[in-house]
Amino acid sequence: MILVTGGAGFIGSNLHAALVRRGHETVIADRLGSSGKWRNLAKHPPSRLIQPHEIEAFLDARPPIEMIYHLGAISTTTTADGDAAWAANVELSRQLWHWCTNHSVRLVYASSAATYGDGSAGFEDGATLAALEKLRPLNLYGWTKHAFDLRVARTIAERRPHPPQWAGLKFFNVYGPNEYHKGAMISVVKVKFDEVSAGGPARLYRSTEPGLPDGQQRRDFIWVGDVIDILLWLLDTPEVSGLFNIGTGRARSYFDLANAVCDAAGVPRQIEFVDMPEALRGQYQSFTEAPMQRLRNAGYTGEFTPLEEGVRSYVQDYLMQSDPYV
Repeated sequence: MILVTGGAGFIGSNLHAALVRRGHETVIADRLGSSGKWRNLAKHPPSRLIQPHEIEAFLDARPPIEMIYHLGAISTTTTADGDAAWAANVELSRQLWHWCTNHSVRLVYASSAATYGDGSAGFEDGATLAALEKLRPLNLYGWTKHAFDLRVARTIAERRPHPPQWAGLKFFNVYGPNEYHKGAMISVVKVKFDEVSAGGPARLYRSTEPGLPDGQQRRDFIWVGDVIDILLWLLDTPEVSGLFNIGTGRARSYFDLANAVCDAAGVPRQIEFVDMPEALRGQYQSFTEAPMQRLRNAGYTGEFTPLEEGVRSYVQDYLMQSDPYV
């Protein structure tokens, strides 16, 4: 049995689909809500669906769990409710860590590239306290993810008990199907597809960085299928533990991404630049790129999907189909 928190969400439902295809019994902890999130699970219903507040009681029954993938979180980068973010992103993570430690169950949890802040301290996925204490997240979401990474690092540094396998994953910019419920946090690929398929230009933010041309803000965009391959590799490789970046190792510009969306959708390339909203100023990462050597050194050999290929697959195999779900 495998428990996936956030299993009805974007990455979680893609992982769940892959686990079901493998024949695993799955339990999902998530809220379906009223935004159509249930459609993420329509083709592969879980063995059981529980609410996040039911996790503690579920685990108290000592179910025969092999692995917990803890992907559930408050992930909105503009969230302002510190108490809710701490409860969801730190306290629940702490509880799952201790349960897995006490019951010798493996744990993979979601961290985030938001922990790197503006990138001035680099993007190295070092798990030591010295490395982590240099980071300065720009927003509440990134800070809560960073707070739990620090807690894990102290536990490991002090040689305190820990799960038999643990992995914290710093997801960079993931895109792909089953993200349609995410509202303002949906990937730029989907937003640009909606713009160009409606007959308009792809709109990009003007640069707020001196000397950086408009559209040349760069991010490490990773296809969700590559993320799932890594998550399954960790399931198959129980000897691997650590804090790892999950990106491609190659930053690409928003200009490149917009052009890739236009090409995949079969429309002329047309880009319009607009001012960045005030709410994002001071919290916006103009550059992210994931050094991937630590994951490679751990033994992962999978290839990463080029941006143009991933965008083409997302647009043509999902967004342009009558059923865009995995």
